[in-house]
Amino acid sequence: MKLGVCADPNAAPVLAAAGFEFLELHVQNHLKTTAEDEVAFPPELARIRASVLPCVAANCFLPGDLKVTGPDVNRNALAGYAEVVFERAAQTGIDTIVFGSGGARRIPDDFERDIAWQQLVEFGQLIGPLAGRYGIVVVVEPLNQRECNVLTGVEESGRYVEDVNHPNVRLLVDAYHWLKDDNDYDAIVTYGPLLRHVHIATEANRRAPGGEACDFTDFFRALKESGYDGRISIESGWTDMAAEAPLAFETLQRLVREAGW
Repeated sequence: MKLGVCADPNAAPVLAAAGFEFLELHVQNHLKTTAEDEVAFPPELARIRASVLPCVAANCFLPGDLKVTGPDVNRNALAGYAEVVFERAAQTGIDTIVFGSGGARRIPDDFERDIAWQQLVEFGQLIGPLAGRYGIVVVVEPLNQRECNVLTGVEESGRYVEDVNHPNVRLLVDAYHWLKDDNDYDAIVTYGPLLRHVHIATEANRRAPGGEACDFTDFFRALKESGYDGRISIESGWTDMAAEAPLAFETLQRLVREAGW
């Protein structure tokens, strides 16, 4: 099990000192994809490559105005944007892109849900081959129901990945979203073979593990039973990262150990 943090490369020395092994970046901020800025990306690429910790994943795949569902879907724009993301990710060494992007995938009010589902599937089938060309895996993140109205649980997101049916589109589970309103232990176990990435934060205030009381026991037991043994990224807020990171790392290590890895 590899433990990392969603953070800027500037935080890498502090996180490495605490024991963490990798960073997860932000697609739009770090790969400079929103404007496809050819000028801004090279210095950012150099900064990422110089990071003390390897940058292996990135979240926030799509900007909110690049729609995947509804009447304003532009397939050519989605394909062009995705290709920029994957090409730049490959240059940095990133191999995993997180598809949360609640604004982009949210189904508009009064839009037919079955049609929206097909649009989502078509998007997955569009990006799967593109991601494969660059050695990237896109992982679908189930969001809680306050942040989106589709792909809001592990079971629904697992069915979506099955419908897309491409090896470069897989599944993520996020402890924060799962604890908010999913809590489907069996879904994590059932869809374990599709899992390629995990996020974690506390339920109440989205803090790093150890930052406030939060019972992760069932979440880790389900991961263990599912057969998962990959990366776990903390995706949380921090008050004082240098002070909080050692406890977060120790807490994650304990949770992994207690679950039986």
